[in-house]
Amino acid sequence: MLKDITLGQFFPGDTVAHKLDPRTKILLVVLYITALFCAKGAAAYGVMALTLAVCVRVSRVGLKALVRGLKPVLFIIIFTGVLNLFFTPGERYLFEWGFLRISDTGLRNAVFMVIRIMLLIMGTFLMTYTTSPISLTDGLEQLLGGLKRFRVPVHELAMMMSIALRFIPTLIEETDKIMSAQKARGADFESGNLIQKAKALIPILVPLFISAFRRADELATAMECRCYHGGEGRTKLHVLKYERRDYTALLLGAVILAAVLALRYFGI
Repeated sequence: MLKDITLGQFFPGDTVAHKLDPRTKILLVVLYITALFCAKGAAAYGVMALTLAVCVRVSRVGLKALVRGLKPVLFIIIFTGVLNLFFTPGERYLFEWGFLRISDTGLRNAVFMVIRIMLLIMGTFLMTYTTSPISLTDGLEQLLGGLKRFRVPVHELAMMMSIALRFIPTLIEETDKIMSAQKARGADFESGNLIQKAKALIPILVPLFISAFRRADELATAMECRCYHGGEGRTKLHVLKYERRDYTALLLGAVILAAVLALRYFGI
């Protein structure tokens, strides 16, 4: 299960998706999420699924990597679908057993909600797969640069996000090593009830937290030794610049959002 957590991983490539400006990709994800939440009918969700399929094809990341990223949140997806399936009232009920009732509206909402969550997760993961954490930091900092007038620590917030994304795969790898070491010592993480399984995680969490704090302290020391003092007066090695492909991608994203809004307006 730990190996299926792919958030924060970056797959280097030379595709159009990798070459896009990070600010463009962040804005495209915002447009994508907005379109997903505006989608209402089957046609709109079909447009969003087709959009994601084209983006996966262009990025050459591979559908398997995106599907593998859904496994850690599979319980949340199923739980959300079940809640919408059994507890959404409707005019016509397809199944009734005690307080459990499935209406036509509930079935429709459950299917669309599951599709929405899956498309949402895969779409956001695709951005992290094709964008390095450093590029994401630079793009987010420049997009939120206007907030500096209100004394919002934009650079520090962007840096924290970048460090968090960077260390997710590292902590996952560290957790896997600790679990393997504890299993070699006879630890059992699978048998027993829920409380016993929770107690069995203590030998994992304690060394994991110690390792995380140690890494954080080493990182802070390294940044201080390199005279890091935040974003004030710092220059960029790679200056971000919009190109024609960025404007084209943003235009396509706006067109897709407009199409979804039109389909919602006509109830399709």
